[in-house]
Amino acid sequence: MVSNAMDRIVDISSEDLHLGIYRGFLTISRKREEIGRIALDDIGALITHAHGLTWSNTVFVRLSERSVPVVICASNHAPVTCLWPIEGHHLQAARFRAQTAAKAPLRKQAWKKVIEAKIGMQGAVLQSVGQESGAFEMLARRVRSGDPDNIEAQAARRYWPLLMGRDFRRDQDGGGINGILNYGYTVLRAIVSRAICAAGLHPTIGIHHANRGNAFALADDLMEPYRPLVDRVALNLVASGKTEVDSETKQVLAGLGSLDLDTPEGRSPLGLQASRLVHSLATSFLETSLKLDLPRPPPPLVLARLGLETAP
Repeated sequence: MVSNAMDRIVDISSEDLHLGIYRGFLTISRKREEIGRIALDDIGALITHAHGLTWSNTVFVRLSERSVPVVICASNHAPVTCLWPIEGHHLQAARFRAQTAAKAPLRKQAWKKVIEAKIGMQGAVLQSVGQESGAFEMLARRVRSGDPDNIEAQAARRYWPLLMGRDFRRDQDGGGINGILNYGYTVLRAIVSRAICAAGLHPTIGIHHANRGNAFALADDLMEPYRPLVDRVALNLVASGKTEVDSETKQVLAGLGSLDLDTPEGRSPLGLQASRLVHSLATSFLETSLKLDLPRPPPPLVLARLGLETAP
């Protein structure tokens, strides 16, 4: 079990455990003997990978009452399903209606802003490893409403070789740094998913992603600007000799939620900033006028040390 109380990410990866509830705590037991517990109010997301894991039904009820998503992952650390609370916000019905009624121009403008922020973050990450980032500033300026020119993909084709080397290939089923990336993105997805639930929006209705098999399209949309932060942490972990997903790398990646980010509305930890981003989107739907609270890249020196200060 890995937990990060500040960021409220709880990861269950040991085999043959049982999860239950006792007096406001999530309890973890093996062979009827309790081996750990964490206050329910400290949990922001629960991620599971373990074989032979069993649950009390009360676990799902109590976590759902607190708008906490449960993410179930495959052996490659990528999520295969997520349990979603039915009611997460007192304004949920009104926000659902506004979300489904949002016109294409508003959704396309929102996607434009998200991709601009992502490309800007990619450029900052490259600058932190000593690469020239001017091309990414130009690419970000070229993004149009809905990104019809797929500038996002053009940026990705430049980004990965510059960051990881020309031999790197992104592989969702791969180990090593790919496994670390998979787990880091899962942490981000859980953080953003909880923010969506708490804001009263529906995760299936994205602003761009619309795959019928993706029940969390909106989470995948809104986590895009934060992805390069995971990439930088993964690079730092590998450089420090941590090449596989284990309890140490999980703890470091769970610490991403506490990274301070600047936005036009001020500085706040990533976990809180993601909530502000989702809330700003919900407000944009209701008011039919776009104003997104998107993150700005941390300074290069902060990115260069990302994850290293929290490494065990």
